[in-house]
Amino acid sequence: MNEAPSHTRWREPVSDRVNEISPKFLPEGRREGRRRSGAWLLGLGALLALGAALAGGGWRHYQQQRDAIAVSEQRRNFVPSVRVATVKPGNAIAIARLPATTSAFTAANIFARASGYIDKRYVDIGDAVKKGQLLVEITAPELDHQIAQAEATLAQLKAAQQQAQANVDLAQVTLNRNVPLVRKGWFTQQQGVNDVQTLKAQQAALGVAQANITAQQGQLRVLRQQKAYQSVIAPFDGVITQRNIDVGSLVRADATSGTFLFGIVQSNVIRAQVFVPQDQAFGVAPGIDAILYLPEVPDRAFPGKVTRIANALAPGTRTLLTEVDVPNPDRTLTPGTHCTIELRIPRKAPGLLVPAEAIILNGGALEVAAVRDGIAHIQKISVARDLGTEVEAAAGVSEGDQVILNPPVGLADGARVAIRSEPVEEPR
Repeated sequence: MNEAPSHTRWREPVSDRVNEISPKFLPEGRREGRRRSGAWLLGLGALLALGAALAGGGWRHYQQQRDAIAVSEQRRNFVPSVRVATVKPGNAIAIARLPATTSAFTAANIFARASGYIDKRYVDIGDAVKKGQLLVEITAPELDHQIAQAEATLAQLKAAQQQAQANVDLAQVTLNRNVPLVRKGWFTQQQGVNDVQTLKAQQAALGVAQANITAQQGQLRVLRQQKAYQSVIAPFDGVITQRNIDVGSLVRADATSGTFLFGIVQSNVIRAQVFVPQDQAFGVAPGIDAILYLPEVPDRAFPGKVTRIANALAPGTRTLLTEVDVPNPDRTLTPGTHCTIELRIPRKAPGLLVPAEAIILNGGALEVAAVRDGIAHIQKISVARDLGTEVEAAAGVSEGDQVILNPPVGLADGARVAIRSEPVEEPR
């Protein structure tokens, strides 16, 4: 094969070379034609792009409308699955836990009833005493002298009574002797009258003597009672909580400013006072069970009984004063402590228990959604008491109603619902 000479060059077609010629080197008419052709092509492309965009937007709008219709249809036909609980009757016994304060079953402040000095003191604060036990002795020598004087005066009055009695006897004898003589005319009538009046005068003197003896005996009893008051004794079994005197102290017996000696309380039974609110007061009566709880003794409950109630609510607080007696044989409880009283109050008309999860708040009103035949019914309820996890309804529901727990937002009255069956836990 013969090779082409090395100086031969490859040449491009003339048409291609013409196309590479810059438009400025083309004739004027040809350049104008090319510009018109390019503008037309550009407009056509823009028009096609606009049409494609409009078509795409229309398709998306159509698709969104279809999706919205499908969602609406799905919502219309959707039946939510809900959990329900059954409305049950409340307990026949209502449990009320209320704050209370303990006090002694019996408490007394002992004052001096005899003036004098403390001679002996036998008890101090914290000592347990028995009824009739001697607590303190008071000495008052002047009282002993008054008693001795009163006894001597009583002896004089008794002697005077004996003398008056002798005079009465003498006058009676004289009268008895002179009456026959006066009748026979041996003595004048004046003598007979004198004898009668003498007897009456002696009898009156005897009456005065007897009255003086009675008065003196009364005075002597007062002095002896004051003497007895010098020995101060315990009025009941209890514990000494206060002591205000010591040996050698001067005490005064006075009805208003007498000397305070001891404070004593009886604590084998503790009395707790509790104020029961009006909504729980009806049903509280003497004899119902009560339990006292003390924060400082958390592992022990102290049973007791309601012993008395005020039978009237306090106007200011609308509460019922109730007293509970709690046996305290080991004296674990002390008067004056804060505690909690649990009252077991019998209910005359127990309410209905509704779970708190079923309550719907609707503008201040309380509602529940009850399910009957697969249909949700929104109904208002009246709450008597809030028990925390449950409420006690006074009206609006009936025993056995099934109410929806945590109702879906937007649940309408009359909507269809499906009751979800709760899974049964397998025993381990």
